[in-house]
Amino acid sequence: MSSGFIERHNIWTEKQKSCASEIEHRLKSDNIRLIRMAWSDSHGSSRVKEISVSAFLKSLKDGYNINVATFTLDATGGRVFRSFIRGGGMGLDEMTGSPNLTIVPDPLTFRILPWASGLAWILCDEYFDSGVPFYFSSRQLLNKQVECIKNRNMDLVIGLEIEWYLRRIENYNLAPENSGMPGTRGYPIGTSSVEPGYSYHLESNFDLMQPILSILAETYEALDLPLRSIENEYGPGQVECTFDPLPVNRAADDFLLFRTTTRQVCRRHGYLASFMCKPAFEGYCASGWHLHQSLIDRDTGINLLAAEQGQETLSSLAKNYMAGLLENAPASAVLATPTVNGFRRFTQNSLAPDRATWGYDHRGTMIRVLGQPGKTSTRFENRIGEPAANPYLFMSSQIISGLDGIDRNLQPWDSDDSPYEAARPLLPKSLEKAVDNLDNSQLIRQAYGDAYVDYYIGLKKAELERFNSYITENGDQDAENGISQWEQNEYFDFF
Repeated sequence: MSSGFIERHNIWTEKQKSCASEIEHRLKSDNIRLIRMAWSDSHGSSRVKEISVSAFLKSLKDGYNINVATFTLDATGGRVFRSFIRGGGMGLDEMTGSPNLTIVPDPLTFRILPWASGLAWILCDEYFDSGVPFYFSSRQLLNKQVECIKNRNMDLVIGLEIEWYLRRIENYNLAPENSGMPGTRGYPIGTSSVEPGYSYHLESNFDLMQPILSILAETYEALDLPLRSIENEYGPGQVECTFDPLPVNRAADDFLLFRTTTRQVCRRHGYLASFMCKPAFEGYCASGWHLHQSLIDRDTGINLLAAEQGQETLSSLAKNYMAGLLENAPASAVLATPTVNGFRRFTQNSLAPDRATWGYDHRGTMIRVLGQPGKTSTRFENRIGEPAANPYLFMSSQIISGLDGIDRNLQPWDSDDSPYEAARPLLPKSLEKAVDNLDNSQLIRQAYGDAYVDYYIGLKKAELERFNSYITENGDQDAENGISQWEQNEYFDFF
């Protein structure tokens, strides 16, 4: 009997093989009828094909075919690359003609979706039909960087802290203006605020959202998403969710599942959840994604960021790692803040950084150091991210930057008590500048490969071209809350 695609290319670990056998039993015991085969697009959004049980069982041997189109089109479905010429517009013979890919399910990610009877979900990795890992898979890029850090006998542990907006849907019927066309997104559906806002942690305001938040909490628990807290942030309906720290691969997968789950469950109950950074509603403030991270010794489980003795908070390794995050922040910013809208956060005297600074428990810096001498929970909170970021790119950028600091024995500059006045490298103020910084980063090009960096820059330049064309034609006369209607159309109901 001939071997299947997965065995032939030695894709699964022993743990994955064992888990796959367990899944076959669960399909029967849980009365599963359909399985969503999911993969992350370049934006970190979940794309799926829904297949029958019989087709899924075959995929556990041979994978499943998908079209490469979700990687060659922009968020509007517009074509970015010339797929139908030799090399697919990328100079790569493998990309000629918009070919099929083989997606291989990762048995460790299998979930039963609690909001739909008989429906399961599994995350997949993408491969060319030759068995070569797909060049433009952000999950594969993270896996590669995780191997780099494991080779040093370390693990990166991530705690998620994500802000997002909850709105109530007012108009359930899609009108013609809600549908766009390739290159142009339609208008978002009509929504309204769920609570007045601007009363940080006020219980009576929070309680207005409790019905849907309770449903979400139950759903996260059923999906094994380790929720720690839900809280009401500053803006009207602005919510923050935090999760227990987990190994970086699991944290990235959990973020993707968390974001798509939140949007689907809210929509089913008459709400819209948006992970757009700053929506175009008057007075709405920006949302961030703060990435808590620590380095752990693989053998002992010891937190390598914590100083071993004395009055120091940070170890020498921690200082090297943080210095790498700081020095490479301008180059990696687009991987943490990948939208035109996200750069609205980088303003002075806000809860977001505008330059590469650090401080002890200081919310105005880019790197907030949390910990005290002798504390095993010492960690870095990088406050550069927006909630629309691709988790695989954001997290892999931290590994690349931090290991660069370790390899070069970089030392951080002094901590910043007045971060918005400090003479530190400025973060890019626009997506355009951030893309240029990435283009010129030899460090990230070496880590990701030129093919991926050029591809990602192509996607971002297409996005910028559409934005700039809109602004040229319309100016800012339709702006609300300082946000163009183009941004609201592009991001509000996509993320």
